[in-house]
Amino acid sequence: MSPRPKVGLELSAILDAAGEIANQQGMSEVTLASLAKKLGIRPPSLYNHFDGLPGLRKKLAIYGINQLYEELAVAAIGIAGTEAVLAMSKAYVNFARRHPGLYEATLLAPNPEDEEVQQAGAKIVNLTVRILQTYQLTGEQAIHAVRGLRSILHGFSSLEQKGGFKMNLDLDQSLTIIILAFVKGMESNC
Repeated sequence: MSPRPKVGLELSAILDAAGEIANQQGMSEVTLASLAKKLGIRPPSLYNHFDGLPGLRKKLAIYGINQLYEELAVAAIGIAGTEAVLAMSKAYVNFARRHPGLYEATLLAPNPEDEEVQQAGAKIVNLTVRILQTYQLTGEQAIHAVRGLRSILHGFSSLEQKGGFKMNLDLDQSLTIIILAFVKGMESNC
């Protein structure tokens, strides 16, 4: 049986506050104590919403994945092909830029095999497969392409967050060049 939430304290507000801590201070600073302090409540009140720190991290991971999905979906509305891949890619990297801690949370679910985490992630995979349909990829080929694109976007985002791009070159232009090369590779396999 799930615990009853405290009246007046919405889960979305709790997760917003946890995301703010993660974005400003890093995921390691997202604790029940720091979250309770930010919310002006006692830490035991948080147990009404989830089971300890692992429960908080799971909910925050799902929350972050859902937020990322929404931004990717909005970016790709009404466009297709290369334009859609570029828009989605830029939305992904911009999400990681604006929400570094929440982005990190999407990668740190306590159990990535958890069904709720899998369902949230599957929405992004399915969206990406639909966007890549222009390139006539099917079955395993489509999943390999999704993995490749995710690897590019995560690698780019991670390197940028860690200060790995020190040269005085426009990062958005670099991202565009990389994504166009990826698309060209898919087109040559069609």
